[in-house]
Amino acid sequence: MPPSVSLVVTDLDGTLWHRHEEVHEDTVAALAKVAELGVPLLVATGRRAKTTRDPLAMVGLAPPAVVLNGALGLDLASGERFHRAAYPPGEAAEVLAAFASVGLSPVVYVDHARYDVFLGPAPSTHPHHAGVLRPTACVDDLERVVDEEVVLGFGVIGVPFDAGDAAARAVGDRAELHLDQSLDHPGMSALTVAPRGQSKWDGVLAFCAASGLDATRVLALADGPNDVELLDNAMLRLVPENAHRSALDRADHLIAPAADGGWAEVVRFLG
Repeated sequence: MPPSVSLVVTDLDGTLWHRHEEVHEDTVAALAKVAELGVPLLVATGRRAKTTRDPLAMVGLAPPAVVLNGALGLDLASGERFHRAAYPPGEAAEVLAAFASVGLSPVVYVDHARYDVFLGPAPSTHPHHAGVLRPTACVDDLERVVDEEVVLGFGVIGVPFDAGDAAARAVGDRAELHLDQSLDHPGMSALTVAPRGQSKWDGVLAFCAASGLDATRVLALADGPNDVELLDNAMLRLVPENAHRSALDRADHLIAPAADGGWAEVVRFLG
């Protein structure tokens, strides 16, 4: 018999929920069952803290979370940090210069007491994305920001693929890159840039260490290329059948898409 699961780690977009952050009723019931069984739940997402916290609160959840593809780990209820992997001095400035070399002004994600992000005066991210960010954003000189603030990542959402690709090429191996189709802006790209060598799995390891959990008994649910390290290191891997090929190649079990409540199948593996 395989060892029992010590921790359930789940991605959000395309795994726990489909577009518009809608959680299937079967998934909501399964989340309650996971809690009833006493198995800890950890979210691992490319989202920032606010856009992770708010939708989960709508279904009554405030779990610990690894956000920004592993750059920050925090308890969504208390805000207490259990992991932070910011850019080393100088590397954030190099990444910003790479964006500038192809004419782009990125969103800069930070760990700051008041702001989630900093924007330049003319941000290159899609105007709708910039508008969503503004309640927790500060407009500032980005060169000052990368020099003085705790920088966790960069991104541009809803830009043409050639622009996203050009930025990715300019950044190169200075950081961990995730270039994909923008879910909110069909036909456009989304580029996120995390500190070099950083992945969601680093945040999982930090959470396990802080909580006294066995990291060799993790069950992971995920669907994207930014989940590769998470899936590679998990004991059990549940992947939606409509996931990215890189995730499908690592699946132990295929589950139904998020829109059909496939996440609920996790309960079968916790008995």
